[in-house]
Amino acid sequence: MSDVDGTAASLLEHWGIDMQLSLFSVSYAGFWGQHTLALPEIIAKAAKLGYSGVMLAGKRPHLSALDYTDDMVAELRRTLGQQGLRCLVVGGYVNLAPTVAAEVPYLEMQIGYVEGLARLAGALDCSVVRVFSAYSSPSEQPQAIWREMVKSLQEMCDRAAAFGVTIAIQNHHDLGVHSDVLLELLTDVDRANCKAGFDAWAPALCGEELYEAARKMAPHTVITTNADYVRLPRYSYQPALVNYQRTEPDWVRAVKFGEGFIDLKAFFQGLRDGGFDGIANYEMCSPIRGGGTLENLDAYAAQYVMWMRSLGFAG
Repeated sequence: MSDVDGTAASLLEHWGIDMQLSLFSVSYAGFWGQHTLALPEIIAKAAKLGYSGVMLAGKRPHLSALDYTDDMVAELRRTLGQQGLRCLVVGGYVNLAPTVAAEVPYLEMQIGYVEGLARLAGALDCSVVRVFSAYSSPSEQPQAIWREMVKSLQEMCDRAAAFGVTIAIQNHHDLGVHSDVLLELLTDVDRANCKAGFDAWAPALCGEELYEAARKMAPHTVITTNADYVRLPRYSYQPALVNYQRTEPDWVRAVKFGEGFIDLKAFFQGLRDGGFDGIANYEMCSPIRGGGTLENLDAYAAQYVMWMRSLGFAG
C-alpha cells in the first residue's frame, strides 16, 4: 500500500480522483439535541463551508415525500442553484425485516416510501437514494429475512429506475454490515441501479481491514457517508471482588474527522485505489464531543472539508 502523505495537488494529478464532498442535512436536524437549521439554512451553510453538494434526509423535518409539493421542490431547486450546489443524495430510512404484525404490508409501505423519494430525487436532478438493509429479528430466521429483503430491494430498484435513480445500500443494518455480506446482497439483488453506500465506521467497528475492504468495495460503490469516532471502554463494578469487569461493547462517541480510531487514510486510499470517485458525505448522526452548539457543528463540518482536501481526496 502506497503512502497517502504528500500534497493534494500531486495526489490529484497522479490519481485523477476528485470526490464530491456533500454535507448530510441530518447533521443540523436536531435529532440528538444539536442546533437545528431549516433546509435553506443548511444549504447555505454547506456552500459557505466549501461543500459541492448536500445529502438531504428523506423524512421530516427535511425532504419528506408526504410534505414536498411540486412548488416546494421547485423552490428547493432554486435555493440550491442560488448557492451553486446540487442535491447529490436523498437519504432513505428503511428496515427491510418483516414486522411481527403479519397483516400489515410493512415492506410494501417501505417500497412505496422509497419510490416517493426516488420521485423527489429525480425532480431535483439527484441520481442516488440511500437505503439500508435489515436488522436481525428474533422472530425470523435470517434466510427468511434475506429473501424478503432481496425482493423488496429489487422492486425498489425497478421503481427508482423510472426516475433515473440508483439505490445505494449503506452498510449500516445487521444483514448488510460486513463488506462480504453487502457484496453478496448486491449480487442477489442483481440490478444495474443497485450499488453500495460503503462507509468506514461499520467495518472498523466490525474488525475488517479497512484498506482491503474499501478497495474491494470501490467498484461497486457510488457514495460513502463518513464520520469519525473514539472507542470508550466500559466497566461494571463487582463488589464481591472489589474490582471491575470489562463490559462489551465499548461506548462509541463521534469526534472531529481524523481524530478518532478509524484509519481513514487507509479507507480512502482503498477506495481511491479501487477507482472510486463518487460522492463523499459527511454526517453528524449521533451526539458529538463538545456538544451540539452551532459553532461546534460548524467546526466539525469544516474539519471534514479540510481533511479531505489536505489528503488529496477532494479538490
